[in-house]
Amino acid sequence: MADFDSPWKEALDLYFQAFLAFFFPRIHDDIDWSRGFESLDKELQQIAPQSAHGRRYVDKLVKVWRKQGRAVWVLIHVEVQTQRQRGFARRMYLYNCRIVDHYNRTVVSLAVLADDDPTWRPDSYREALWDWSVEMKFPPVKILDYVDRPDDLEAESNPFAKVVLAHLKALQTRRDPEARRQWKFRLVRGLYERGFQARDIRQLFRLIDWLMELPRTLGRRFLEAVHKYQEERKMPFLTTPERFAIEKGMLLVLERQLRKKFGDEGANLLPEIDALGDADKFCTLSETVASATTLDEVRRAWAELTKPTQPPKKSKRHKRQ
Repeated sequence: MADFDSPWKEALDLYFQAFLAFFFPRIHDDIDWSRGFESLDKELQQIAPQSAHGRRYVDKLVKVWRKQGRAVWVLIHVEVQTQRQRGFARRMYLYNCRIVDHYNRTVVSLAVLADDDPTWRPDSYREALWDWSVEMKFPPVKILDYVDRPDDLEAESNPFAKVVLAHLKALQTRRDPEARRQWKFRLVRGLYERGFQARDIRQLFRLIDWLMELPRTLGRRFLEAVHKYQEERKMPFLTTPERFAIEKGMLLVLERQLRKKFGDEGANLLPEIDALGDADKFCTLSETVASATTLDEVRRAWAELTKPTQPPKKSKRHKRQ
């Protein structure tokens, strides 16, 4: 089964503001983005831990400020569900209640239904007995609703549209790897043609590559096509696609190592580790994780790798000209 959860988690980390602008524009426009926002994912894992069966969910908790004269902030809780699941609406309700109880703040819960069943559309939870009842409604977005709009998604300047299109094409080409290769290259080429900045091209390339995984032979053909396209356009925004493939593989290895040794607390280090953006540093850190007995050892090794390289000092005879 394709790993959709991991790239969606990273997409939300990288493009949360764009995510709200694309799916929930009314909410986006009511937020004072000049004050920034704060991710509370680590706190969410303490409040609403994974299930007894070890199932992980793509969820995000973010603190934002509304556009009001006084200091008012609310919490936005996002759930991305990539498979149809019985009890999903109840889980939305329980998570919302736990977060409200913990922070004593208004919590808005949003759902992204990224599964492949067009008939599954949960949008509320209700429970009642005798004269008692409780109900919560939450706004869902259904990724399949965009399936007939590939041209609009390609033309869209919001980077999250590319994540949606990559997800849809991954679903549609599950049994046609050659068609997936062609769409994957088309999506990456579109990043250049629609004027995305180099940083966005690198980040979106990684997400598209992750969502639209290819067999090894076709994957090599895809990377060769991207490399050739870069040379023709003289736009070397990717330091070579092969490097990105290596980095992605190393990150997956690190995730497995950290989760196996230190559980969710270890996996929480992945966003910081990913920011290193260097396969050699990933390899060095992997060796540290393999021998480490505590998570603090891993944190110290990561901190050393983030230190900037100091340029060599000039000799005294060069100081005065």
